[in-house]
Amino acid sequence: MEDFYETRIDGVEGEIVGLFGVFDGHGGARAAEYVKHNLFSNLIKHPKFISDTKSAIADAYNHTDSEFLKSENSQNRDAGSTASTAILVGDRLLVANVGDSRAVICRGGNAIAVSRDHKPDQTDERQRIEEAGGFVMWAGTWRVGGVLAVSRAFGDRLLKQYVVADPEIQEEKIDSSLEFLILASDGLWDVVTNEEAVAMVQPIDEPEQAAKRLMHEAYQRGSADNITIVVVRFLANQGGSSHSSSV
Repeated sequence: MEDFYETRIDGVEGEIVGLFGVFDGHGGARAAEYVKHNLFSNLIKHPKFISDTKSAIADAYNHTDSEFLKSENSQNRDAGSTASTAILVGDRLLVANVGDSRAVICRGGNAIAVSRDHKPDQTDERQRIEEAGGFVMWAGTWRVGGVLAVSRAFGDRLLKQYVVADPEIQEEKIDSSLEFLILASDGLWDVVTNEEAVAMVQPIDEPEQAAKRLMHEAYQRGSADNITIVVVRFLANQGGSSHSSSV
């Protein structure tokens, strides 16, 4: 098992904030476990967390990545991790993503992806990698340097100049049309579409049951990967309740 997740509610400068994340490790569990334990702590300690949340998130991602790489000096295997996170601050939902875990919301009954999977064959990702002196080649799937099937990640020291931990960040307003959020590793998304996932969660009020329903469906469909899912349901009073499931 190389997947990890984190859900926490905290207080920052008098604001109640919710932090939710899914971290899918590769090359061992070390990077994903490190990100789980350090990313949100680094973020809420950032001096601009409330005043400039987007730049605080970008800083926290890159700081956590560089600190992980420093801590890795004695290791000979090159561990890495994705991170798909959702930060709730007031009436704002900020989704930050590195790698191919994915965030999908249900707004007004519609499934909307609020993150982009970072794959090496995407035109802009491939261009960025090649401009940095790297290459993308087919080896069962498109891979950076013929090795890694994601184009952004924490860790991955040997590919770091191409495989960055810069998050793409998308902001959504939390209002009465926003029903729920699904964060999941590619163990779900490889076999279940965004629309199917939303349709399965919609009739289930209890987030834990919803996460389990998705997990069982992915398993039944033959997902060969670790499956980790966090479901956050937005309540009428603008709060959020969450639960997660992992296999």
